[in-house]
Amino acid sequence: MPFDLSQGLAERRAEHLYRIRPILESPQGTEVRVDGRTMLAFCSNDYLGLANHPDVRRAFQQGVEQWGVGSGASHLVIGHTRAHHQLEEALAAFTGRPRALLFSTGYMANLAAVTALLGQGDTVLEDRLNHASLLDAGLLSGARFSRYLHNDPSSLASRLEKNSGNTLIVTDGVFSMDGDLADLPALCPVARRAQAWLMVDDAHGFGVLGQRGGGILEHFDLEADDSVQVLVGTLGKAFGTSGAFVAGSEELIETLIQFARPYIYTTGQPPALACATLKSLELVQQETWRREQLQHLINRFRQGASELGLTLLDSPTPIQPVLVGSNARALMLSALLKAKGIMVGAIRPPTVPAGTARLRITFSAAHTEAQVDRLLDALAECWHKLEPHPYE
Repeated sequence: MPFDLSQGLAERRAEHLYRIRPILESPQGTEVRVDGRTMLAFCSNDYLGLANHPDVRRAFQQGVEQWGVGSGASHLVIGHTRAHHQLEEALAAFTGRPRALLFSTGYMANLAAVTALLGQGDTVLEDRLNHASLLDAGLLSGARFSRYLHNDPSSLASRLEKNSGNTLIVTDGVFSMDGDLADLPALCPVARRAQAWLMVDDAHGFGVLGQRGGGILEHFDLEADDSVQVLVGTLGKAFGTSGAFVAGSEELIETLIQFARPYIYTTGQPPALACATLKSLELVQQETWRREQLQHLINRFRQGASELGLTLLDSPTPIQPVLVGSNARALMLSALLKAKGIMVGAIRPPTVPAGTARLRITFSAAHTEAQVDRLLDALAECWHKLEPHPYE
């Protein structure tokens, strides 16, 4: 009997969960052209405004001239260039770890780390709001899988009482849909007492948090703490390029090289991309004004949104969700803003829990105060066109 896919698609449409891909017709920026229209965008993860930076573009072009386009093979065959190696060394130095290992995507990095470290008889404990890639990695590892209450060290400790074998605690650094921070100062002692390893995916904190952009460990002054054995960072957000890395001990990285299937059996990323990311890393460290500008804009928005009576979450990061409630209302508010030339994504289940559909507003250091004020004005006007929401 042939597959019948129409019913699943119809149900998704009926539940206001159908996803549609917008087509970007310009480089990343605060003002972009999407589906034939010029839009003011508040939905990109280009937090520091580096995705279209002229120096990063130039480094990529020079990388192509030197290395060509494709890497040609996996890292373990003949696809690991000097450019890749230099970037790994620079990322290790930046994170204060002995070594770092490059991956093509953050999803691959998370899948590789968890599945290479754990198997049957082991235990993996994850925050309930972790990114899908972390949850998938835990489920695919074959280890006993359990989710503790969000950012709750007591919930984690109670679940650790039932752990067996090697135990890995996994958390996002910045939670991608809420924008809040993992409570590492509270989680690290719990992990130490249980003799468990702690893995932090700092995808949305790396480059953004900390005086020099070191991420959540620098933010909490935990860089010298040995409680976080596995540190993951992505390069397609604040760094404006693409890919990811795992940083840690010599033994950890060698274990991934030897046993991580997503690393062993995939073609290396283009070497020119490593050249571009090296330039991004330099800008992240040198141009501290980008993080200062970003925080200023975040504060301006939160104050304005509070004055409008919007329901925000406790987020100090560029991710500023506005809770709307139902899927239909979230889609309607996003559409009303789009009609005003402002692009903000409506986030719905299963990405977020049922009943907590939201606008996921994100900021970049490239935004201006005037653009933030335009967003606030549009939100004020569009919000009153909706039915009263359940948080009021």
